[in-house]
Amino acid sequence: MPGVIVDCAIYREGRRHECARDFSRALAAARAEGHSFLWLGMYEPTQHEFDEVSSEFGLHPLAVEDALNAHQRPKLEVYDDSVFVVLKPITYDVTADTVTASELMVFVGDSFVVTVRHGTASPLAAVRRRLEHHPEILRHGPGAVLYAISDAVVDHYIEVAGELQVDMEELEAEVFAPIRRETRGTAAQIYAFKREVLEFRRATVPLVEPMNRLQNPGVPFVHDHARPFFRDVGDHLTRANESVESLDRLLSDILAAHLAQMGVRQNDDMRKISAWAALAAVPTLIAGIYGMNFSDMPELKWPLGYPLILLLMATIEVLLYRLFKRRGWL
Repeated sequence: MPGVIVDCAIYREGRRHECARDFSRALAAARAEGHSFLWLGMYEPTQHEFDEVSSEFGLHPLAVEDALNAHQRPKLEVYDDSVFVVLKPITYDVTADTVTASELMVFVGDSFVVTVRHGTASPLAAVRRRLEHHPEILRHGPGAVLYAISDAVVDHYIEVAGELQVDMEELEAEVFAPIRRETRGTAAQIYAFKREVLEFRRATVPLVEPMNRLQNPGVPFVHDHARPFFRDVGDHLTRANESVESLDRLLSDILAAHLAQMGVRQNDDMRKISAWAALAAVPTLIAGIYGMNFSDMPELKWPLGYPLILLLMATIEVLLYRLFKRRGWL
């Protein structure tokens, strides 16, 4: 399975040793040595490709099904021979303003870590390199790997939240700008941004319960000394959730303000239309009266009647214009 297995290594006393192609022997050797564990990384395996791994490592069928099908919420499940954790790393494309969530499944057992990832967002390569430069952390076993992966995923949540905050401030400045040329697409832009924030929340909010469980006793294969570190991850996750909830509230407020501005602008437009209609109604009314062709009408044979009527129209128009202008209708 060269295209499916991304990396495989045995860690003895925190030091990396290359894994043989027969990972079942490598797992048996790690279990026999006692202070070693095998870390197997896989990328989007099929059921056939994962069957051998699940049988060799003794993975629970329900967890295997979740790992293969993906589309899971972040969660933690404890089985007899392993702990199964689902994480959702995310990436934010600043140019397209889109949040993309991948999935990362972690199996932790007595002497092994199996990671299965779906999607492009993954911190595993960087986590491996960082841990291999700190063998004192790897000496704590598979639980230390689970902590490092969780910490990397949650720390990236905070970075993405900061990028979303910057874009949200730009959107807010655009909505409240004193002079705006185009407003028709702003509501759609705000709704699209809210969808990205919702995608972010789907990754962060359900992870709170698994992190709380990892902080407390009762989860096997996680050393007691590792629990304070999971508490630190939980604190960072709380910051990320507070940031995304604040973004969601602010976006709702911005949308309400934008809709209110649109209503005010429409009222202004209607007042202007009404004022111009009133200005047009006066000469139309007078001209309509004198266009009824009755023989007995005043001033029909008076030489100054025509200019006087025009003067009357102009005077009324000027008075109405000044009145509407003073009241802010024009």
